[in-house]
Amino acid sequence: SWRFWPDGKGGHIDQIATLIDGLKKKPFSRRHLFHAWNVAYLPDETKKPWENAAEGKMALPPCHLLYQFNVVQNKLSCLLYIRSNDLFLGNPYNTASVAFLTHMIAEQCGYEPGEVILSMGDLHLYKNHLEQARLQLTREPRPLPKLVIKRKPDSIFDYRFEDFEILGYDPHPHIAAPIAI
Repeated sequence: SWRFWPDGKGGHIDQIATLIDGLKKKPFSRRHLFHAWNVAYLPDETKKPWENAAEGKMALPPCHLLYQFNVVQNKLSCLLYIRSNDLFLGNPYNTASVAFLTHMIAEQCGYEPGEVILSMGDLHLYKNHLEQARLQLTREPRPLPKLVIKRKPDSIFDYRFEDFEILGYDPHPHIAAPIAI
């Protein structure tokens, strides 16, 4: 839905390209956002995910669904609204991915990365993650790593894996946890 949103005329809108164009042309607009909640493609809750996908619908409704960007003092910040968020397994990846995306968009638009703010409608910790969460809470936080973007391609869609380097990443040992559905 981000890149191929139906435009109502038989074509599609690329929300990411539109966002970047808007951030460059009108950085102080309050309309810099994209979302994934396309009602026409939401899954039928009475069907299995693979049945919905086979019918051209979303397998599951989007969880991280509304991204809003703003520019203040040449810094690009992002507010992400997450409809439903698994605190132990999903939240760390959602946080890292929106930060990564914000850095990429800032680079493309000539801004410095600013803040990343997450807002959750339903943040939950599953019972089968309680012991893992307790272990996580005993750990001393380590310094955050730094993302280095080594090359700025002409388009956000032209980045390659080798364009990125993460410096100072010093994680604690992995904590295994089952996916809870």
